[in-house]
Amino acid sequence: MNDVPIVVHRASGTGGRRVTVRGQIMGLAHSDDDLVEFLRRAGLPDAWELLDDASWVEWQGGVSHDYVTR
Repeated sequence: MNDVPIVVHRASGTGGRRVTVRGQIMGLAHSDDDLVEFLRRAGLPDAWELLDDASWVEWQGGVSHDYVTR
C-alpha cells in the first residue's frame, strides 16, 4: 500500500488527470491551478509547495504537471 496521500493519475484520453486525496476522488484537473484548488478544498492551503514533493504527491503515468495524453 502506498503512503503518499495525493495521487495525480495518468491523463485521460480526453485530457485532464483524476486527483485523489487519501483515496477520495477530488476531481479531474486540467492544470496545476485545478490541482491546487482541489488540494485547498481538501484542507491543504499551501498546496503549491507540495506539488513536487514525492512524499506528498505521486504523479502516475506521465510527466508531472502535464495534463494531456501524448
